Amino acid sequence: MKIIKNPEQLSLLLARERSRGKTIGFVPTMGALHEGHLSLVRAAKRENDLVVVSIFVNPTQFGPREDLKKYPRVFKQDSRLLKKGGADYLFYPSVKAMYPEGLDRPLVIRGATWPQIARNLCGKFRPGHFQGVVTVVSKLLGITGDCRLYLGAKDYQQAAVLTRMVRDLGLKVRVRMMPTVREKDGLAMSSRNRYLLPRERARALAISKTLKGIKREIRAGKVPIGVLKAKYRKALERSVDRIQYLEIVDAETLRPAVSRRAHLVALAACFVGKTRLIDNVIIQPRRQ
Repeated sequence: MKIIKNPEQLSLLLARERSRGKTIGFVPTMGALHEGHLSLVRAAKRENDLVVVSIFVNPTQFGPREDLKKYPRVFKQDSRLLKKGGADYLFYPSVKAMYPEGLDRPLVIRGATWPQIARNLCGKFRPGHFQGVVTVVSKLLGITGDCRLYLGAKDYQQAAVLTRMVRDLGLKVRVRMMPTVREKDGLAMSSRNRYLLPRERARALAISKTLKGIKREIRAGKVPIGVLKAKYRKALERSVDRIQYLEIVDAETLRPAVSRRAHLVALAACFVGKTRLIDNVIIQPRRQ
């Protein structure tokens, strides 16, 4: 595995590989890798000749009260995991390399729109977050070039926003959204899980249980969606410290669900202690 810090160097190397007929899978990360990230690397390895993984803690997607300084940085551990997992290139740029003109300039992505999918859910509670995500991923894709882009379904809204960005900008990129990876007890894997105290982690299990309960009852088709959401929100409030949202939405538009026959997603964002956790379940319509 080659570790590369210079964007121009990586771009030239990958252009050379493509000229030889090689296909490229790209996994963007902020490090602090866990099995969820490694499952994306393995998927990219299966489906491509070469795998590129980036580690970059992107400052433009953190709000002023969020945990940029506290975000875990364990590069040596991450690089060992990626080498073992079969990554070919590890891109590890500095902030200066990614933002040579500084962070105080307006971040504008020409051609990309900000539809409803970027304004509700996490977009409502983290102003500027998705602008920062789109900015950095568009920069990364400008460096890697044509590829398959591997994203985890655990960050469902983020994957939807980036899919829309790829389409709007007409990039030669195929987005591959891969299933959420969970701990044995059902907790969705996240770099932020390490912040949880043991008693908090036990309470955090209510999030995945709530979402699975919603999925089960929607599939059963006996309770109206609005009643169902209110019922499970009340139950979830007993376990977590604060609920930012618990929503059932159309999987394509991320607008509130109006029909059980649609492809739906149930999503939640909650605080357990001081840690913000997100999770979701995808709900396929029942065959009639």
